[in-house]
Amino acid sequence: MGKDTIADIITSIRNADMNRKGTVRIASTNITESIVKILLQEGFIENARKHQERNKSFLVLTLRHKRNWKGPYQNTLNFKRVSRPGLRIYSNYQRIPRILGGMGVVILSTSRGVITDREARLEGIGGEILCYIW
Repeated sequence: MGKDTIADIITSIRNADMNRKGTVRIASTNITESIVKILLQEGFIENARKHQERNKSFLVLTLRHKRNWKGPYQNTLNFKRVSRPGLRIYSNYQRIPRILGGMGVVILSTSRGVITDREARLEGIGGEILCYIW
């Protein structure tokens, strides 16, 4: 785990998905819990539960996989980290990008918490673009 917790959880989920793992364990912080809640709402993961071990909290995520998968690997989850500690990317609500014509999700950190692009457009607020998911 490095200093960029969002990139760490994205990498952990991506690696578990590529290796066809059923579950992945990530560190629990306020921002990771908010992102995981969005992933659950949008249907990218099946389940998330909080687990505590030696005074440290973890989130155990159950990933969504195709059953009886044969053949070459195909991504079911695609993530792209946009804003990072060395380069923050901000956008107003009118310029929030649409991923795959609205099929993907943009996760933003706003003054009202971590929300999706649809919620930000409805509320008319912008913020820091954390990542894209499709």
